[in-house]
Order: sequence, then C-alpha cells, then structure tokens
Amino acid sequence: MSPEPPSPAPAPAPAPAPTPIDEDSAWDAFSRRDRLADGRFVVTVRTTGIYCRPSCAARRPRREHVRFHATPEAARAAGFRPCLRCLPDQVARDRLAVARALALLEEADTVPALTDLAEAVGYAPHHFHRLFKRATGVTPAAYARGLRNQRADIALRHQGSVTAALYEAGYAAPSRFYADSETRRGMTPGRWRRGGDGAAITWTMIATPLGQLLVAMTVRGLARLAFDEDAARLAEHFPAARIDALGDGDAEAIRERIATLACPDPALPIGARRIAFVEAVTQALAARDQPPERQL
Repeated sequence: MSPEPPSPAPAPAPAPAPTPIDEDSAWDAFSRRDRLADGRFVVTVRTTGIYCRPSCAARRPRREHVRFHATPEAARAAGFRPCLRCLPDQVARDRLAVARALALLEEADTVPALTDLAEAVGYAPHHFHRLFKRATGVTPAAYARGLRNQRADIALRHQGSVTAALYEAGYAAPSRFYADSETRRGMTPGRWRRGGDGAAITWTMIATPLGQLLVAMTVRGLARLAFDEDAARLAEHFPAARIDALGDGDAEAIRERIATLACPDPALPIGARRIAFVEAVTQALAARDQPPERQL
C-alpha cells in the first residue's frame, strides 16, 4: 500500500488586528497634550502634511483636518512626514531606553549614578532624567530607593539580624537604613521585624488606576504600602501590632493626595509601574508633615 501523502502544513495564524483607535478619546488626549498618549497613536494634520505625538506643543489644528494612525509607519505610508518639533519617531527609542534603565536598576546592587545609567542607555544625563521621570512619575534615584525598600522588607523577614538585612538590601551604612525606616516603616527596623511589637497601625484602601492600594501607617510614618493586600494580610505582617481602620476624614485626605499623582506610562511593565507609583505615594505622604529639607 502506498503511503498517504503528508497533510499540508497548517496555515500560520493571522497577525492580530491593531486595536481600533477611539477617535473621540484620541482627540481629547491630543487636545490636552497628554504625554501618556505618546506612542499609542500619532496625529496627522492634512493641512500641513505632518504627523505628531499627541503631546506636541504646536498650536492645535481644527478637528476636521486631523486624523489618527496607530503607528508612525502607517502615517508615513499615508504620505505624511514627521514633525520636526516633537519628533514622533523618537517615542519608541525613548521607551526602550526607560525600559532598559528599569532593568539595569533592578539588576544593580547599589543605586547607580545618573551619569552611568544615562550613558548605559545612550542619553545625556539631564535629558534622560526628565525622560525617566515623565515616563515613571519618579526620578531614577527615587525608583532605585523604592526597589531598595522592597528588598529591605524581604530581607528583614528572612535575615537573622537587622544588620544582615540592611546590607543585603543594598544600604551602605546603618544610619541611612534607620532613617529610612522612620519614614517607610513607621517604626524601628527591629520592631518592624518583630511584627509590629506593640505599635499602633491604622490602614485604609485606596482605589488607583493600578489596582487597590493598601496604605498603613503609624504616628511616625508609613508602615506599609502594597498592592494586592488587605487588612487580613496586614495583620499577618504585623501580628504583634494593634491595627485599626483609618478615620474617614484622614482616609479621604490621603485619597485626594494620591489622586493628584500621575500614573506611569502604561507601556511599561506592570511591576515597574507599581514600584514607581508606590514610591511616588511614599514621597507624597511623607512630605505632608515634613519641612522641605526633610522630604524624600
């Protein structure tokens, strides 16, 4: 019996269609010069023959002269040229540089100098500082502090001593670690490590674009900021503390302050966005009752 002919190879799956652009939302973002919309689409202007970032600083054309394209390539294919003022083709390079910097910060054992970080991603330090803060809401140094604080929390729970924990987290000296703990843990590292050990902690949940955020504090500072946690999880972290819900007035004041913070670029990984946002919240809440020279 002759062998059967081989079955034909299955056809490759079609590429996913690009997400349709909601023109009303796109026009609104363009009208507001929304930087977070940069990279999601470009704006073409029929009367000038150019395409721009949504945040372009140029005067806004009439609505009927504007169209939206998903990518710069699509705009060029339609016969438009890039704006020389806002350089829309630069957006992808900028995002890659920020993403690379985030990875370098996560890999670093200590906080790298801005000049070294900027050089590693191919930008001048001053320009990259602005670019990073615009994308994440915090500076590279602040993001690195947020990472270090996250590592310190983990190290405090698993290391045999506070000294071992602070060096594992990347602190160069105990003094900085103890000073940070006043603001970022609301108690000494030893008490925090012992599950709160008699501390009084109040908490509330705040809805944010990145999810529900647990905010817990003592009279001395923040005790915990975390996504995907609730009062039950807080009690697990601090079994030796007295824990109560924050009063409505204080909770609303915190909610209003957090609502003023810009969210990181949605094109960045969700984990990095949450670290940056938590650090921005830390700075905003720590600044409420401190003079400028003591703010983070």
